Amino acid sequence: MTLWNGELPFYPQPRHAPGISVPLLIVILVFLALAASFLLILPGIRGHSRWFWLVRVLLSLFIGAEIVAVHFSAQWSVGGVNTNTSYKAFSAARVRAHVGLHVGLEGINITLTGTPVQQLNETIDYNERFNWRLGENYAEEYSEALEKGLPDPVLYLAEKFTPSSPCGLYRQYRLAGHYASATLWVAFCFWLLSNGLLSMPVPLYGGLALLTTGAFTLFSIFAFASISSVQLCPLRLGSATLTTHYGAAFWVTLATGILCLLLGVAVVSLHYSWPSALRTFLDRSGKDYGSQAKGSSPLILNNPLHKQFGALDLTTNTNL
Repeated sequence: MTLWNGELPFYPQPRHAPGISVPLLIVILVFLALAASFLLILPGIRGHSRWFWLVRVLLSLFIGAEIVAVHFSAQWSVGGVNTNTSYKAFSAARVRAHVGLHVGLEGINITLTGTPVQQLNETIDYNERFNWRLGENYAEEYSEALEKGLPDPVLYLAEKFTPSSPCGLYRQYRLAGHYASATLWVAFCFWLLSNGLLSMPVPLYGGLALLTTGAFTLFSIFAFASISSVQLCPLRLGSATLTTHYGAAFWVTLATGILCLLLGVAVVSLHYSWPSALRTFLDRSGKDYGSQAKGSSPLILNNPLHKQFGALDLTTNTNL
């Protein structure tokens, strides 16, 4: 048989680690499309309000994209180590490789990359995903990995997260992921609500919705940190020990929660102390905003017979 691109046909192709998960890529593309659409219509907004709209919309899109995207990220808790370890079962061959562990809210990614990649006449470049989200069976995925004969470092780390492992990592990280995911979806709902309220002449309630968004975002951080902070057993690979730390998704979510709190406090404070500046930023007229800022709504009842009987107009003020 002839070679095709340096490979023999009808044989398994070399494995390549995927760079990014498909759901995460879809979320990023959707929010980038929304941002691009807004930038296209931005020149049609006149005056200084154009820049207020730019800051407001881009900040809102960033918050929404971050809340959704971190659900599909495997960068909540990460770790990596360079080691000299056994490669396959029933073999004395050893390889030098970088082993990575990436924990997300719905599962883990285990990477194995040879240093160099070409060793033992094959390409050592693995990225294996094991899920524990609802509807998925982690134990079955681990059994399939055993049947495929994956390398020892991948199987070793995957076994530590099985439900039957004495390490307890499965229950620990699975609970952390479920609680964090639930609170993040609640935060996303309040983010949608805040956008709707800030688009109406009720900015006070929009600011309160932003505060609630930030609070639930921080709750997800506390839930993940409190449950997954204690490692119950060491992860030894050859002569090295793999340790984990909080990853990019954790810190970006923390920053987003703090940002939402600051924005919510700013909106509520401006509502009471400087309503004219808040009207300018939200591009609201004083006519639409005045009744809420004063806390009352005037209701004027005109008597249609006042001309005939000389009666005065009846004016009733209702304090809400």
